[in-house]
Amino acid sequence: MKRCLLIGWFLLLVQAMAVGQDHVVVLQYHHFGDTTPASTSVSLKLFQQQLVYLETHRFTVLPFEKALRLIRAGEALPPRSVVITMDDAYLSIYSQAYPLLKEKGWPFIVFVSTEAVDKGHKGFLTWPQLREMMKNGASVGSHSHTHPYLVREQTRMPPDRWKQWAREEIETAHQRIKEALGVDTGLFAYPYGEFNLALQAIVAELGLVGVGQHSGVIWPGSDFLALPRFPVSGEYGAIPEFAVKVNALPLPVVAIEPADPVLSGSNIQPVLRLRLAPGDYALDRLRCFASGQGAMEIQWIDRPNLAFAVIPKQALPMGRSKVNCTAPLAGSGRYYWFSRQWLRLK
Repeated sequence: MKRCLLIGWFLLLVQAMAVGQDHVVVLQYHHFGDTTPASTSVSLKLFQQQLVYLETHRFTVLPFEKALRLIRAGEALPPRSVVITMDDAYLSIYSQAYPLLKEKGWPFIVFVSTEAVDKGHKGFLTWPQLREMMKNGASVGSHSHTHPYLVREQTRMPPDRWKQWAREEIETAHQRIKEALGVDTGLFAYPYGEFNLALQAIVAELGLVGVGQHSGVIWPGSDFLALPRFPVSGEYGAIPEFAVKVNALPLPVVAIEPADPVLSGSNIQPVLRLRLAPGDYALDRLRCFASGQGAMEIQWIDRPNLAFAVIPKQALPMGRSKVNCTAPLAGSGRYYWFSRQWLRLK
């Protein structure tokens, strides 16, 4: 079965690359401006520089829904395709980013936490503002109703109660967006980018696509219950790093263990096992890095079949951390990229 899937992905790749590409880079923003939290903000000056980079280097900015539809149908995307996403529905999206994107005619999607909009919280968008932006290229996905820590609450509730509560958080947001805007993109961004297998199962039951906050490039072999995005705010948005991200390629991971990214108990230095599909990446320059720990040793489990393992040098911190694996495309300055997010709970 896995061999058939691998062959299928390879044929899609050949088909798409003949006239375009089979993947898309998705960019993630929150705030726009200099007076909001630095870690989740991009200054207007830097955002303008990022847009100039995309325009100068002839990137195509696609609606998220269209990009996913083309990838899942095995159809080619334009070369250098990117998607622009914005989380939480902050007011600076409308006041700062929207005028610039409207001027260029570029689409973007806002993942809305609906309670803040319903209650008119200061610093958040209104439904009329969202409707206006939708008339000029924006689309809207959901980001839960109250923006809670969905996975962490699982440790504080009985299983049935947690499942009902998490499902209501997601369904309420989609229902409010339908009522207020008349749309349902079928896209759900996990609050804080945190998910586990149980939460992904709920998203699957609801027929939604799940979107995370771990880095990487979407391709036909991606997990459509946990799609990656590149954060490009704060320290992650400077033009040299931005250029690396928007030119990234998908490192074709076709098997991953463990399947669940949540850690608990004594499992604080988790072994991550990956298997790659064949590709033109420079295998001898494959590197994996743990958050705050630098490069990890790659331990080959089955090198002919491209199976390997990595383990952090130290215990992972509480909360979210990542393992990023990259390999260069020889002679191009571009990198294949894969990221795994871990969530360590008390």
